[in-house]
Amino acid sequence: MSIFGTEIGIDLGTSNVLVYIKGKGVVLEEPSVVAYDRETNKIKAIGEEARQMLGRTPGNIVAIRPLKQGVISDYSVTERMIKYFIQKAIGRRRFRKPAVSICVPSSATEVEKKAVEDATYEAGARSVEIIEEPIAAAIGAGIDIGKSCGNMIVDIGGGTTDIAVMSLGGAVVSHSVKIAGDDFDDAIVRYMRKRHNLLIGERTAEEIKIKIGACYRRPETLSMEVRGRNLVTGLPKTISLTSDETEEALKDVTAQIIDAIHTALEMTPPELAADIADRGIVLTGGGSLLYGLEDLIEEKTGINTMTAENTMRCVAIGTGKYVEMTNSRKRRMLI
Repeated sequence: MSIFGTEIGIDLGTSNVLVYIKGKGVVLEEPSVVAYDRETNKIKAIGEEARQMLGRTPGNIVAIRPLKQGVISDYSVTERMIKYFIQKAIGRRRFRKPAVSICVPSSATEVEKKAVEDATYEAGARSVEIIEEPIAAAIGAGIDIGKSCGNMIVDIGGGTTDIAVMSLGGAVVSHSVKIAGDDFDDAIVRYMRKRHNLLIGERTAEEIKIKIGACYRRPETLSMEVRGRNLVTGLPKTISLTSDETEEALKDVTAQIIDAIHTALEMTPPELAADIADRGIVLTGGGSLLYGLEDLIEEKTGINTMTAENTMRCVAIGTGKYVEMTNSRKRRMLI
């Protein structure tokens, strides 16, 4: 541990929380779900254990996601969740509080950023650095953002899609839309209700998205058995769903992400746009793992598109490296 104490980065996502510790990498990755007793206001479970409770709790216990579209919707629950994850990642027996770098969507307002900062201080941080998600994603993807050439990052998380054109260490163009991975799940739920009269939960929708979900035609059609409740009879029912159907279900949502990328490209200065045409678009975030998204973006924009390695961890890694860079500058100033 350095004279500056433990340095950690937190990717505070709508769907998952990842914690990065200097020298160790990503040490924790759990769903951002909290289950609590509404009568006593006591926390029952946090993370994966709480996710298992979604849609399956008795009346007095509520399993919630305290972040909506990348920002805090329940302050006190978020604070306790951050505290739990920090303690789980670094251990309780620490003489010094950690220096924390935490990311927010590029569209977050000053009030929303202050809420995240305050919650992190309350959770036990010694110092807090707020970093925008596209910057963290670019650093985590291994892009040298300090150079004077344009790089486009599209970070598709659970609640937001953040698009940025990076150059000389900052975002020249930044655009964010509240359409992302959770909306893929919602689109599948709506499709199942409308097309098959079948009511399914968000966990089932996520399973469909991961196993057979597609936004571009697969070489071979995949299928899976889906169980839910028949909306006509009210009884349990099982149907066979194909990957071609998921492509239809996700068409409108993916079109909105493509539109957001077009908007960002229209806002980009000509010199940087030329760099992007040459260097391509880099996708990060869990939502970028949807089958065919690379191909769809490439087809609609005409620009080579690639998914970063370790894409789900890019923001967490970049957030951690950001605090390392910040503290190394502070050390040089002290010398």
